[in-house]
Amino acid sequence: MISEKEVEFYKENGYLLVKGVFNKQEVEEMRHAVEGIILRAAQSKADSNAAWQGDFLPADELKKLVLKGFHDVHYHDASFTRAATHPHMRAVLEQIIGANVQLHHSKMLVKPPEHGAAFPMHQDYPYFPHEKHSMLAASVHLDHADEENGCLRVIPGSHRAGSLPHVGSYYLNHKEYPIKEGTPCVAEAGDVLFFNYLTIHGSEANRSSRTRRNVLFQYRDASDFPTENVHFDWGMGLMVSGENPHFTKVKPNFTVS
Repeated sequence: MISEKEVEFYKENGYLLVKGVFNKQEVEEMRHAVEGIILRAAQSKADSNAAWQGDFLPADELKKLVLKGFHDVHYHDASFTRAATHPHMRAVLEQIIGANVQLHHSKMLVKPPEHGAAFPMHQDYPYFPHEKHSMLAASVHLDHADEENGCLRVIPGSHRAGSLPHVGSYYLNHKEYPIKEGTPCVAEAGDVLFFNYLTIHGSEANRSSRTRRNVLFQYRDASDFPTENVHFDWGMGLMVSGENPHFTKVKPNFTVS
């Protein structure tokens, strides 16, 4: 799926945009699934605004921004289970992570037109630190994403700096790491942006008349274990490729309510 040169690009820069991972039909199925989740959440009175809060934007501007975000989407619709284990996804993951790949969690992020929320620059590491830092995100684009509708931005090579201090553990100091300084990753529907969880990334608000929908899958090497007992999700540890060499080492720590 990707060349050795692209693998080296990922290792050096901490991210890689892979074109055409999903075809038009698969994208349309996931779009339909996203709308279904939003509808069922509203019907269940479980809908809420997931927009980030903080001092990275003026308070009056933050109040206007909206983000529809839900975790564990592969438990809501089978199209996401198929996407998480898609042959094209596995081909890339095996080249970047290795033979034994696990799913850590999934989520959907929808930035509505004109007031879709911004994401301040941050690393994913503080949410679920691991020993070997194999953890990466695969952001599946369900719409064309550009600077106008708040595409993802990354700081190339930032993963090599290791873990950085975050404001309240959530995002980096916006004066040191303004969103606009990130490299924009313009993508088409069906493209997937892979980036290491130490890579600094974020996105500006959606100021366009277009929706920006992404589904994100987080993966890790099966031998890369968490260093803290945090962020355990349903389905964590699902084998996407290869085998689990550690029969009883890690199990999801969840409770049934």
